[in-house]
Amino acid sequence: MTASLTPLPLPAPPVTRESLLSFLDALGIAHTTHDHAPVFTVAESDQIKAHMPGGHTKNLFLKDKKGNLILISAEHSTTIELKRLHERLSCGRLSFGSAERLEDSLGVTPGSVTAFALVNDPERRVRFILDAALMAHETLNFHPMKNDATTAISRAGLLAFLAALGREPEIMDFTAGA
Repeated sequence: MTASLTPLPLPAPPVTRESLLSFLDALGIAHTTHDHAPVFTVAESDQIKAHMPGGHTKNLFLKDKKGNLILISAEHSTTIELKRLHERLSCGRLSFGSAERLEDSLGVTPGSVTAFALVNDPERRVRFILDAALMAHETLNFHPMKNDATTAISRAGLLAFLAALGREPEIMDFTAGA
């Protein structure tokens, strides 16, 4: 499929699963979505991972002391040392963002945090960091706005999605200096 010379308009927030998948289709990004029971933790998703190849994610929505917002999409088994992460990110000490702040900034609820939610942040208030270990996979798996399904896309597809949003992710090796 050839790239469009005119950027596609973004869906209006809050973006639903259906409008997200339609946006991916319009961008020419192949994807496969599997419905399942809602999952809220990485451990609860073990059964799903067994049937879907690729990198499975854990997504952390954080804020620093100054109110700056950060979304980290990491490989499910990556260890992230939150107590020292602020040093690596050159920001204030970090804590988890509240459910209200999450819904206000990314349009999703706890348990449904996903890189796809960046489509709901056209002002780019949320800094986005991708785990280098996750990006080593050819196929990546994220919730499509709610935690009752998982959508698989290629690594190149994720980067194309982010580019359509006008974003370039920061890729961080969380094992470096560990």
